[in-house]
This record gives sequence, C-alpha cells and structure tokens, in this order.
Amino acid sequence: MVKKKKKNSVKIKGFSIQFLPYSEIRDLNSNERLRKILGIILGNNILILQGKLKSEEETRLIGDTMAMIGHVKNFKGIELAVISGNGHQGFFGYMKKGIVNVLSGGDLGAITIIGPATIVKEIKRNPKKIELLLNK
Repeated sequence: MVKKKKKNSVKIKGFSIQFLPYSEIRDLNSNERLRKILGIILGNNILILQGKLKSEEETRLIGDTMAMIGHVKNFKGIELAVISGNGHQGFFGYMKKGIVNVLSGGDLGAITIIGPATIVKEIKRNPKKIELLLNK
C-alpha cells in the first residue's frame, strides 16, 4: 500500500523575530555592522532594527545580499523597509530631533525591518499600519 502525499500540504519553516537596539551597533564600523545584520538574517530571522542604516550601508547591504544569491544555499535575497516619523513637526521639534540624532549617532525616530526573502514576501507600509506578508 502506497501513501500519497497531499498536494495542498504546506511545510512552514521556522523563523524568529529579533529586535536589535541601536546601542548594539552604534560603536561598530560599517563592515562590522553589516556583518552582524547579515548573520542575523542568514539565521532565518526577521530583524527589527531600532533606527536606520546610513544610505551607503543600506546600498551595500542590498548589493552584498544580491551577490550571495546562488552562492549561499536556500538564500533568495532580503526584503527591507524603513519606517520613520511623519515629519509634521515645528521648528523646535525639528531641532530637538536633530540634537537627539547627533548625540545618539543615528536616527532613533525610525525602525528598519529586514528579513530573508524566503520568509518575507513583502513589507507594506501605510500611515496607520505595517503589514509583513510571509511566504507559505
């Protein structure tokens, strides 16, 4: 007797969501910062990073992950989204935010979400919610 497998059955891969406070990467240089982030992502984790990367770091992260496709087993790239404040603030609010960002070394009014494309299908942003759509 041969058992048939169901065509509709879906195997859900394990993953976790990891929060990384900006204080853990503040003192790292760009290479160390990207290495830490890639280590988390390659471990099948969705990363929620307090703050945001510098534009050069974000560009390099995307470039590095594109170069890994086909060379790292089961790696299909990343999905990345940056969510920041609405920007509707007066002069003093703008100055206060600028001072805090200079003292902290980064934009703490933002959150960066990065996940492996094998798990994260899409990240949708709109003013009232964030939708993280996962692959089956």
